[in-house]
Amino acid sequence: MSPVRVLIVDDDALVRAGLSMILSGDDEVSVVGQATDGSEVPEAVSRLQPDVVLMDIRMPGVDGLAATEALRRRPGAPEVLVLTTFDADEFVLRALRAGASGFLLKDTPPGQIRDAVLRVAHGEATLSPSITRQLIAHVAAGAPPERGHAGQLLDRLSVREREVALAIAQGRSNAEISGQLHMSVATVKAHVSRVLTKLDLNNRVQVALLVHDAGLA
Repeated sequence: MSPVRVLIVDDDALVRAGLSMILSGDDEVSVVGQATDGSEVPEAVSRLQPDVVLMDIRMPGVDGLAATEALRRRPGAPEVLVLTTFDADEFVLRALRAGASGFLLKDTPPGQIRDAVLRVAHGEATLSPSITRQLIAHVAAGAPPERGHAGQLLDRLSVREREVALAIAQGRSNAEISGQLHMSVATVKAHVSRVLTKLDLNNRVQVALLVHDAGLA
């Protein structure tokens, strides 16, 4: 299989160099380019055709949030992993809602960064599901969820699809959902695909956020 193509977007040269060094030493991942600001992302994505974009949030020109929102509106857009520290929490939830597939803390161990990139490229949740749930809960604190609207959207799902959506919100992988709900992994994948289509969502993280908004996670 071809390596996963990665574009690194960060205004800090040391961060870009560190991520490039970490990922370039892996046969399954290829760093195809770097950008220093969100304004450079559209051209870089068109030219380099990455599978995954590692996107910093705080940049001096066009920030990562605006760049993510614009990128995810494009047909065939690459997946986006947000680069952040906990002091940027208020932006992370907005990035996830915009279609980012998850987030990486900038002090994440190298092996976990590689695993996160591969997971996202293959449609899985990113990093530790428990950390993702904690962050979502942290940034959402104090903002009342739109439970009525979220509940109405979830009512579109069949009973089985709803069970899969709840398992996704619990951070479970396809294999774990397979064991929990006693169905094959292929059937789980089919259910996940239908859930995303019925809810008009981009990825599993957005499913988790919707379930969270409905007060079910």
